[in-house]
Amino acid sequence: MRTKVTLILLLLNVALLAVILYARREWRTDQDLARMSKRVVGDEAVGLTALEITSAGNDHKIRLERAGENAPWELKAPINWPANDFAIRRIIHDLVFLEPQTSFPVDDLKNGQSLADYGLNPPRLTLTFSRPNPASGSPPLTTVLQIGDTTQVGNRLYVLSPDGKTVHVVGRSLADSLIVGMEELRTDTLFTIPVFEVRSLGLQNAAPAPRVRLRRDGARWSFEAPIVTRASKTDAELVVSELNRLRALEFISDVPSTETGLDKPSLRVTIEGNSRRETLLLGKPYPVPASFKKDAANPVALFYARMERPQAEDRPQVFVTALPDGDGRLLDTLRRAQETLRDTRILDFDPAAVTDVALSAPGLSEPLVLRREDTASTSSAPAGWRIVRSAGAPALPADPKLVDNLLQRLSLLTATPHAPKESPFLRDAPSDAEVENYGFNLPQRQITLTLAGSVSPITLQLGVSGTNGGTVQARVAGQPFIYAVAPDTLNDFPVAASVYRERTLRTLPEGSRITGLTLFANDAPGKPLVALKLSENQSWDDALAGEPEPRREALKAVLAGLATLRAKQFVSETFSDTTFVDGKPTPWKYTLEASLALSGTAPAGVITLQVAERSGGGTQLAGSKELGVVFALEQPLLDALWMLTYASRDPGPPVLPPQPDATP
Repeated sequence: MRTKVTLILLLLNVALLAVILYARREWRTDQDLARMSKRVVGDEAVGLTALEITSAGNDHKIRLERAGENAPWELKAPINWPANDFAIRRIIHDLVFLEPQTSFPVDDLKNGQSLADYGLNPPRLTLTFSRPNPASGSPPLTTVLQIGDTTQVGNRLYVLSPDGKTVHVVGRSLADSLIVGMEELRTDTLFTIPVFEVRSLGLQNAAPAPRVRLRRDGARWSFEAPIVTRASKTDAELVVSELNRLRALEFISDVPSTETGLDKPSLRVTIEGNSRRETLLLGKPYPVPASFKKDAANPVALFYARMERPQAEDRPQVFVTALPDGDGRLLDTLRRAQETLRDTRILDFDPAAVTDVALSAPGLSEPLVLRREDTASTSSAPAGWRIVRSAGAPALPADPKLVDNLLQRLSLLTATPHAPKESPFLRDAPSDAEVENYGFNLPQRQITLTLAGSVSPITLQLGVSGTNGGTVQARVAGQPFIYAVAPDTLNDFPVAASVYRERTLRTLPEGSRITGLTLFANDAPGKPLVALKLSENQSWDDALAGEPEPRREALKAVLAGLATLRAKQFVSETFSDTTFVDGKPTPWKYTLEASLALSGTAPAGVITLQVAERSGGGTQLAGSKELGVVFALEQPLLDALWMLTYASRDPGPPVLPPQPDATP
């Protein structure tokens, strides 16, 4: 019984809630209908396609139109120009929601009053608007709204209803949106295609300058005319951004095209987007008025101009616009677009895709080849870059950081003018004599890149021209272009295996350790400077505990340097009994030996280094007969050897004589 009562009460609550919701919706609908019925205009202001604003005592009319409900608004009078969509939307919004504060019929006017007393005969403002007629083939439906004077109290307006039978008192919002200048009703932008939508950029300077056309394909920009080559993505998009910032400063009427120069434009700029195209025509320079504010830091040039938009009707409206002027600014860039918008990078490749680098120079019997081996050829050779040598000679490991730096320098190699005001693009179609003159019959460098997944390698050639003062030029094999490059470019691409060789010469295998250390002068082998040997289960910390602190730290640095032996730089690929010190062949000065063991006392071998006299503050050479190399020591090992060989003879800083007491 209780369950039935609960269910009945629940159903009654649901039914009551449904009745409340339905009644609320009906009530709100009635309220909305009542509010709409009180509005001055109502549905007549919905879906407008034309607006005309006329002021009393002024033949000047502002007319706006659009092709359809979703089309943009256009100013048709007094100028033909795109309208400010936000300003038009505000007018329509205020018109649709225009509600009277109070109203009275025109027939109730008494005591000699007339519409003229309210500023409605003639009206101060007349707003005429049209919308499409639902009946096919019929003229549009036109509504006229007249706006009069301001009320004496409340700062409101008198408005005559479209049927002319009622005077309404309304707020000032509609009049405020109508009483605006042309600057607010029109848009002042020239180009409307955003950067991300741009598909091509065309430039045509006055004859005899060639037509320049750039096209974007994804993230890349390229020239299609007058030559086919890469364009700078950054510079091209920057130009489009600057074009989108251009504004119409002043509109010119009744000026012949021969005076403005627009019959023969000095510059034509065309931007193409998705199914639309916009063209700016620049004519003659416009005389700078006295009222124009000049900015010495940002100079501009004024021009007569006109816009063409083929997707709509041509706009014959002439106006004045200002372009940033000066070296490297927008106007200069547009005038010299073939050069200023060109990609100055000489090579276009992905460094991560390179599998082989071959470097050649005059006098070398064969190129230096650096090869990426992602899979080790043997179990003992790790994957990475290798220096491939002549047949029979084993490949040497290359330092991946040095090879990556080489590839980065190649990818960033840019055309650089040999002198100020010169173009870095020397020739786009050189003759055979020019190719020889620029030194490409015998290139000083030839670098060939093989890319994964690419059939054709990329070959860079660097030539030196003696007749041009030893300038350096670059070109890519198979392409006609010759570029000027920096004079030190050859130094960036040395052709020597020692430059790219892996700096780590050897690392102790896991489980190995150094058990003995000896350092002696070769002319006095019986008087070692260091003679240490670990006893069974002894550590180096225990063995060095009795040494003075500076000597103990130096010995630890030597042990660490021998455990992972690295070269600061390579001097020779072969070992000899003498080496050059201060430009003279000199016998090795010291011998440094380290005994190795796999476990406590089992010997595993000996590391032996020959060490030369120190030849400078940061240079000391060492050689290994086992490794077949002569190299410069890194600074930590160099400093440690100085402590062990020279510290006892260091007199220390000079002793200064005592200074006289200056106290009176």
